[in-house]
This record gives sequence, C-alpha cells and structure tokens, in this order.
Amino acid sequence: MPQRASRHGYLYLFACLLLWSGFMLMARLGGKTPLTAYDLLALRLGTASVVLLCLPRPPLAAWRDRRLWLLALIGCIGFCLLCYSAVRWVPAAHLALLVAGIQPFMMALLLLLLGQGWPQRAARPGYAVMALGLGLLAWPLFAGQALPGQWLGDGMLLTAGVLWALYALLAKRWGYAPWLLTSFVTLASTLLYLPVYLLWLPKGLAATPWPMIVSQALFHGISPAIVAMLCYLRAVDLLGPSRVAALMALIPVLTGIAAVPLLNEPLTATLASALLCVSLGAWWVSRPVPAPASAARPAACGQP
Repeated sequence: MPQRASRHGYLYLFACLLLWSGFMLMARLGGKTPLTAYDLLALRLGTASVVLLCLPRPPLAAWRDRRLWLLALIGCIGFCLLCYSAVRWVPAAHLALLVAGIQPFMMALLLLLLGQGWPQRAARPGYAVMALGLGLLAWPLFAGQALPGQWLGDGMLLTAGVLWALYALLAKRWGYAPWLLTSFVTLASTLLYLPVYLLWLPKGLAATPWPMIVSQALFHGISPAIVAMLCYLRAVDLLGPSRVAALMALIPVLTGIAAVPLLNEPLTATLASALLCVSLGAWWVSRPVPAPASAARPAACGQP
C-alpha cells in the first residue's frame, strides 16, 4: 500500500472513530435534557433528510423493494429509538460497549442461531474475552450496586445491538450498496416516522433550550448518519475491511474515557475492565490474520 494512501486511510478512520464516539456522547447528553427519545430521532431524521435531498437520491425501483423498508424499520427507527431511550438510565460507556463494542459477538451469535456454525477456532479467544467483558458490565446488577434503571437501559441497548447485527447481516446478504442503504434508510424512515411523531408521540422541545435542540439536530443528522459513513467507506477502501474493523474496537475505550471530563461520568474499575475486555476481544476477532506460508492465496478479509 502506498504510504500516502495509508496515511489518508488512517485520517479517515480517525475521523470516523471520533464521530461515532461523539454519537454516543451526544446521545447521552440529549438523554439528560427534557428531549424525549422521540424528539432525538425526529431531529436526526429531519436534518439528515434535508441534507440527503441535496445529494444523489435512491432510484425509483428502490421504493418498491420491501426488503429496504424492512431495513429502515430495523436499522434506523427501531435501533435509534432503543438507543435514545436507554441513555436516560445508563452512561455513554454502556452505549458504546453494548452497541458498538460487542457487534462481532452479536454477529457470531446470530450466525450460530441461523445454522452457520461456530466461529473459527482462531477467533474464539476473542469472543471469550468479550463475554468476560459483558459479565463485568453486568456484575453491579447482581451485586446490588447498579444505577437506578440500569437493567432497563442495558436491556434496551442489548436489543439495539441485536437489531444492528441483524441489519448488518441482512444488508450484506441482500447485497445492497452502502450509499443506497445510507440514503434510502434515512429517507424511508423519515416518511414512516415523522407523521407518527408529529401527530401522536410525546415531545419535550418546548422545555429544551434552542442551542441544545440545534446542536442535537445538526450532530445526529449529519455527523454519524452521513459524514461518518462516508469516512468509514473511504477508510475501508484505503486500508481494507479487516484492519478498519480491528481499529473500530477502540470506540468503547475512547467513549468511556471521554465521558469522564465531558459528561462527568465515573469510570469505575469494573467498567474500565469491561471496556478493555470488549475492545480487546473485538480487536482479536477482527484483526487481519496472515495466511499460512503454504497457502496458495492470501486469506480473505472479513467484513466489519
């Protein structure tokens, strides 16, 4: 790989890490305001749709594809509502760990349930370390030291993690282009969700300062939904999917550390250990594995 292309790839990847960690932090910040989960999703979809309407839009044939509508329900409306609801009860580190950090674990579990078999032997230590991290995260629940509502928030995040893994699995199996998914899922979710939100769902906009509303709308509607995806795709193109997936394991650690000064959230020894275990396990599972010397062709890179 040329040095210049490699350097640019890491810059795109670093931007992606910051934006997706920022999503966790901003979501938690929104959860501390009068804004409801329904408000946060409406702000995200409304802002992102305005931007996407100025960019290449999905072809007409896509709007007749029922599978794309299903992906919008799973990967945007369901996933986001669960995340935005959970952050009222749990810190940002839990969001990063249970949604971003354990995605390889959730994906392997879904594939096992669908009859695809056990993970490769070389990856199993990584999954075991991730399971240890989940056990450490759950320990306060069993020790009577959990935050109020933590069981509910963590349960929502686990469900959100399952939905995102299912979304990624179906999107890969059905072979949709990444930009088609990015644009269609957001625009279709807007058409499905905003009428329901405007007519029936509770709102906290009137009790929230306008600077907070604007910052939440701009960040969630542009940064994670559009810019982070473009940076991610460019990083994969320059560095390869396995290297990118391995480094994405840094998201839980970055989020947990940043939440201490930015959100005044404690980083206990148990939580720090859980973050390290999940990040280390995710890195182990996603790391590029060199082919044996006797192999006739290089090992294929897995998708993140």
